[in-house]
Amino acid sequence: MNALLDLIKKNARQYGMVFALAAAMIILGIWTKGIFFRPVNLTNLVLQNSYVLILAVGMLLCTITGNVDLSVGSIICFVGAVCGVMIVDMNFNPFLTMFIALLMGAVIGMWQGFWIAFVNVPPFIATLAGMLIFRGLGQVILRGQTKAPFPAEFQIIASGYIPDPLGGLTVAGVKFHLFSIVIGLFIIALIIVNEIKRRKKQKQYNFDVLPGGIWIVKVTAIAVILMAFTIVFSLYRGFPNVLIILGFLIIVYQFVASRTIQGRHIYALGGNIKAAKLSGIKTEWVMFWIYTNMAILASIAAVVFSARLNAATPKAGQGFELDAIAACYVGGAAVTGGIGTIIGAVVGGLFIGVLNNGMSILGVSPDWQQAIKGFVLLAAVAFDLYSKRRSSK
Repeated sequence: MNALLDLIKKNARQYGMVFALAAAMIILGIWTKGIFFRPVNLTNLVLQNSYVLILAVGMLLCTITGNVDLSVGSIICFVGAVCGVMIVDMNFNPFLTMFIALLMGAVIGMWQGFWIAFVNVPPFIATLAGMLIFRGLGQVILRGQTKAPFPAEFQIIASGYIPDPLGGLTVAGVKFHLFSIVIGLFIIALIIVNEIKRRKKQKQYNFDVLPGGIWIVKVTAIAVILMAFTIVFSLYRGFPNVLIILGFLIIVYQFVASRTIQGRHIYALGGNIKAAKLSGIKTEWVMFWIYTNMAILASIAAVVFSARLNAATPKAGQGFELDAIAACYVGGAAVTGGIGTIIGAVVGGLFIGVLNNGMSILGVSPDWQQAIKGFVLLAAVAFDLYSKRRSSK
């Protein structure tokens, strides 16, 4: 029990947000009389928030350094505008356009990373300038027009679903997307194997581990929750394509942040930049690649958002940077830097998305939705500062 309490104390924000997310979903499910948990609504929840979650993955690395990127919403507008002109007006191949979009994101990121890392322009100012520049360029390219529609090959990235080569499964008159269930079981098996290996490694190096019974309950709970969501998705049309993309990004970035030297360098820079420099870390290059990476992810989000909207508009991406930043801080990132996880940022983004979705079903006005999100962000940051004051005593 002491080990469990210590684990909860060390990860209070992350575990707290997981419980808050679960509580919010249960409460909204009750208030909406089950509408919230309908397969079509949960699928739409993923589709509507996928681009913000993609941004949150990259924004988390920025917040770990104690900074943010204010330009991501404008990059979405600019990249989406270029994609719209290339496909709608110039009849470019959709897949070639996606590749060019990623290249544009890399160039934009290198541009901003250069000013931040090598000219020492504060990230807040450099990305604020980027927010103005790329929003303006996006509007210049579109000339106040909306470019639409996009071909099906482009839309499929955000609106398509994984096909079922197994032909589906019908039980008691209810048809399931069988291939999605197989994918879900495979993912659950990988998680269980990873948890077993992780526990063995922790024991090998005499780290504190959860008691066997509690550990089994934890792993079982994860498996049951994932299986429940797999079944819900399989009752509609299976896993959306964008969910697979998002899952891949989460796995890769979680691995990079927690298991690689580059990830340790980012946390070291966020914890104490002077100490990081003295230990031989090339902090300038770390910052350069963080902001290059952020712009690349913003270009992916631009493609997903444009495909979802089936149009490129001058208003695309407005406020997305604020949602991504809020997702990171609500999900456990520290305002001062050095603390935060990819999973935490995703949970924070899902929490905000669940609130938006539930309040929309209940008929809460958009004005009140904005106010409630503001209170949630304020409470999360206040809790972070309160926890730090307590730990420093």
